[in-house]
Amino acid sequence: MQILALNCGSSSVKYQLFDWNKMEVVAKGMVERVIIGDSFILHEVPGREAYRCESDCPDHQVAIDLIIRTLTDPEHGVLEEISEISAVGHRVVHGGEKFTRSVMIDEAVLDAVKEVQHLAPLHNPPNISGIEAAKAVLPDVPHVAIFDTAFHQTMPEHAYLYPVPYEWYEFHGVRRYGFHGTSHLYVSKRAAAILGKKACETNIITMHIGNGVSHCAIKGGVSVDTTMGLTPLEGAMMGTRCGDIDPAIPAFMMQKENLSAKEIDGILNKKSGVLGITGRFTDRRDVIEHANNGDKRCNLALEIEAYRLKKYIGAYMAIIGRLDAVVFTAGVGEMGWPIREKAIEGLEHLGICLDKERNKGAMTRKRETLITTDDSPVKVYVIPTDEELVFTEDVAAILSGTYTDHMNFEYTFSRPDFVRK
Repeated sequence: MQILALNCGSSSVKYQLFDWNKMEVVAKGMVERVIIGDSFILHEVPGREAYRCESDCPDHQVAIDLIIRTLTDPEHGVLEEISEISAVGHRVVHGGEKFTRSVMIDEAVLDAVKEVQHLAPLHNPPNISGIEAAKAVLPDVPHVAIFDTAFHQTMPEHAYLYPVPYEWYEFHGVRRYGFHGTSHLYVSKRAAAILGKKACETNIITMHIGNGVSHCAIKGGVSVDTTMGLTPLEGAMMGTRCGDIDPAIPAFMMQKENLSAKEIDGILNKKSGVLGITGRFTDRRDVIEHANNGDKRCNLALEIEAYRLKKYIGAYMAIIGRLDAVVFTAGVGEMGWPIREKAIEGLEHLGICLDKERNKGAMTRKRETLITTDDSPVKVYVIPTDEELVFTEDVAAILSGTYTDHMNFEYTFSRPDFVRK
């Protein structure tokens, strides 16, 4: 059974083809610059050189058609014909309160996703376009929606409600939803397996750090709080997003600079965070390099980011109680050892004892690594995330009729004998 996972952004489509019988990735890649021109596909097959092809993609349907043509190409493909694809899993960023787990997509589900697209105006519209485009290209196979927000629907009311007029929640859905749910699910299950415990017996803080950043407090295997809120703007400092700030700042700056609501929203989402402090960088590798060379603002950006990471670790420990582990994941979490060091050092009084040499050695996206000392009461791991595997397993389980909520469904990666390929 071949399962295709799709992640449609506003100007890109990421994909991965997974052979369920062999339990391995057959091919993966991305179509970039969809809609905006000069589009191209970058296609990767294990054991082969990466293949790049320029091809104009004015919309998502053309992009997905390009993916299918590449997968079935006699020279560069891995399938003989399109009918070998058994199902498609779609990432959907925002499911609102309606969806607590992955579901088969029908018209009612698609309508429900459209109803909450105002809550994620940058993400849900391209997700919807991708679903509609894929159903047009692959009309005869099941399509499944996997929601970023679903994992966080276990948060208690006192954690997800904001202290604003209650009518805002009743009539407009203003509440904390959280994102990166599939990533938090994957790495928390892996951490429990590494610890030799059942997920329901573990308390873990997961730190997803990429251009977008979110953390999750996981108690007894379920999400009880997370940093992103109504939108992905809240929480930690990010590549271009400000994260937590005084809510009076936007109105203050709108008056001072004569900015519109759209303009201030754009600044907080696209010109703040690491970019706002450094004035030129979002990639932490650039920031670290220039900080090492004496750039004061790059060093300041690292200090601010690490300081805020450390604050959330402490805050979530207060919520969770006994803590088993902290997990770093995603691009910066997996590769940015200086940021991890700054965030963790000095937490010995909380039972976290960093091994600096282990931490420096954890610079790969292919290995799960312990970066605390052997006698550290709280373990800290670097665990590469695999959201596409969550997509794939949800799709396979839904097709077989064995799928249920994540606490009662056994993922392959939650088993002690799981080996990442």
